[in-house]
Amino acid sequence: MMSPENNLQDHILEHLPVKHDGKAVFSPVSGGSINTTWQIDTDRHTFFCKINNAKHYPGLFEIEAAGLNALKQAGCIKVPEVIAVSNFGSQQVLILEYIKPGSRTTGFWELLGQQLAKLHSVQQTRSGFEHDNYMGALPQQNEWTNDWHTFFRDKRLKPQIELARQHGLLSNGHVKLFEKLYDRLPEIFTDEPASLLHGDLWSGNFLCNTQQEPVLIDPAVYYGNSSMDLAMTTLFGGFHKKFYDAYAWWRPFPSNYEEQWQVCNMYPLLIHLNLFGSSYLASIEAGLRRFH
Repeated sequence: MMSPENNLQDHILEHLPVKHDGKAVFSPVSGGSINTTWQIDTDRHTFFCKINNAKHYPGLFEIEAAGLNALKQAGCIKVPEVIAVSNFGSQQVLILEYIKPGSRTTGFWELLGQQLAKLHSVQQTRSGFEHDNYMGALPQQNEWTNDWHTFFRDKRLKPQIELARQHGLLSNGHVKLFEKLYDRLPEIFTDEPASLLHGDLWSGNFLCNTQQEPVLIDPAVYYGNSSMDLAMTTLFGGFHKKFYDAYAWWRPFPSNYEEQWQVCNMYPLLIHLNLFGSSYLASIEAGLRRFH
């Protein structure tokens, strides 16, 4: 991965909040799926930087910064400090606090469960958010909606199903099965206040700092059913049993949580179907069969 070109490097250095000697080392960081990511080492401080095309993903970093700030304001779990968001020509830049990694101890997993439960206790009456955002590389609609099952149907499932159908990834038969699932949503999800969600909580979207504290990154924030975050933790694995035990001690799971989690995971599976292709179709079909 080539370092950012000199003019862009100068632009980034101008947005750092501390005095430095004008020199910095840009080291590539792995793990970004749609962004190029860098660790920036100055003479005294280290920062983390993301770069992307402003035309391909309009407002991506402004929206991500807003999500991080919403999580920070909740005061339940750490997030990186937002240093700067800027545009440079066709490029957009996000500069964040660098989180030095620590060890994921048993205490770390318990704290992550406890703090996520507290985050989900930040609630309001409607599902949605103050602006739309992104789930990975795809736009995510967040128009305020009075009940969860309507929001989940109209703002989560339907847009992804229509996109998949347009690209030949889902058949009319699949769409009909989803329509039958829609009818069951009110009985699967009982009425409850909408929780503040990270929105994209898989094992690659949190860090452990040197104090063994969880730090959430790359959010797709909105208010919705807490099972959305919990379900996604199971989709690709990587979460310790202590995490679930600690969460449930602070905020017990609903009696049909396994059913809720399987339905909730239809959304990230559809996202992955649209982004990466038909290898995710079998998992979607298996989930649909369970509810018919």
